[in-house]
Amino acid sequence: MKRSVRSFRGFTLIELVVVMAIVALLISIALPRYFGALDKSKEVALQENLRVLRVTLDKYYADKGHYPETLDELVSQKYLRAVPVDPMTESNQTWVPVPLDNGDADAKGIADVRSGAHGSTHDGKAYEAL
Repeated sequence: MKRSVRSFRGFTLIELVVVMAIVALLISIALPRYFGALDKSKEVALQENLRVLRVTLDKYYADKGHYPETLDELVSQKYLRAVPVDPMTESNQTWVPVPLDNGDADAKGIADVRSGAHGSTHDGKAYEAL
């Protein structure tokens, strides 16, 4: 039982090139969808973190009668375990606090927060405007 020389040969160069071309085509189709989905998930996480912060600020105000001076005060008063991370900047230090604006110069506190990220969503809204 002697095998022929042809049965021991590997793939030809043409076969390898065809397989690599197919793999490259599949990757070129999949990667843009992956990165688009990744950006969309960051936008959804940003909107959710903003909602959590705003609801927490309202609860703090309802309990204490004034807004907190810093976001860290929400953590120290046990309203949050930690300040949420801005998924666009990947930091919890880039939130832009919006001070209370009711005409009273003595009133202090953070009434709202905005993202510190630059750029815009897929809908064209600026991250700072969310």
